[in-house]
Amino acid sequence: MDEGKKGSQQKATGSAEASAHMDVSYIAHLARIHITEEETRLFQGQLDQVLTYVEQLGELDVSKVEPTAHAMALVNVLRADLPRTSLDHDAVIANAPAARDGQVLVPKILE
Repeated sequence: MDEGKKGSQQKATGSAEASAHMDVSYIAHLARIHITEEETRLFQGQLDQVLTYVEQLGELDVSKVEPTAHAMALVNVLRADLPRTSLDHDAVIANAPAARDGQVLVPKILE
């Protein structure tokens, strides 16, 4: 492996310096996407800003913050599953595009 790729690999895989920098060219290589030099400079700057911000978040004291799976509490928004009267069979058959022997006919979708 050439020295450039080896150094880039270390930056992208978790060395001490990886917390502040990841090599966009190496990541693009792994993702098998071609990016221009201009895109590399743009994306590298953006990624470095994101990683710097993430580092700042890591410095926060969250010892008194309760762990959560979601930012907002989830509640069941479904109605209660209670038995109730159904649609009138004759009304359903009357409104069906096609019916035979008291059943709604639907187009065949499987051979």
